[in-house]
Amino acid sequence: MDLVLIRHPEVAVEAGVCYGHTDVPLQSDASASAHALTPRMKALGVPVCVDGWYTSPLTRCMSLAQALAADVHIDMHVDARLTELDFGAWEGRKWDTIDRALIDAWAADIEHAAPHGGESLAQFTTRVVAWFDETCVERQSAQHVHVIAHAGVVRVLAAHLLGLARDDTLQWPLDFCAIAWFRRVRGRWLLVRWNA
Repeated sequence: MDLVLIRHPEVAVEAGVCYGHTDVPLQSDASASAHALTPRMKALGVPVCVDGWYTSPLTRCMSLAQALAADVHIDMHVDARLTELDFGAWEGRKWDTIDRALIDAWAADIEHAAPHGGESLAQFTTRVVAWFDETCVERQSAQHVHVIAHAGVVRVLAAHLLGLARDDTLQWPLDFCAIAWFRRVRGRWLLVRWNA
């Protein structure tokens, strides 16, 4: 089984703004991103998507999934569990305007703290892994699962699949429209590509 995760394209948000759960527009047309992504996936040898694109309901993911699904006339599956982490009161604020003590408290217990009033990393991970279990573990017929997702979703799934600490994978670079490709071989998940 292959799990192909693609981060959404660049968003039209000022640099340094926290926009996790907030629905923000893309910087440019999703169709252009889809047309650039398709030949790149072919060049990398990414398996063909046959079961439809899975996506977060947020515009920055869903618009790319719609464009990709339309290109090959396949379904799109929208699932709220694939939405980015909810940063609560920090949503829409510049990171440098948030009380440093609150950010430090969050960093001191990144797994369980939620000083912003949104989700903790543990709550977010539980939600994302529930999607993964239902889609990739319980469905025996799935061969290739393709997802348009947020950076946080891709990183926590990487930690889950590879058995790594989440606070480590949160630091991994992940560009807009980057591909993270995982393959299950004899019951074990392997990383085929990261940030490709």
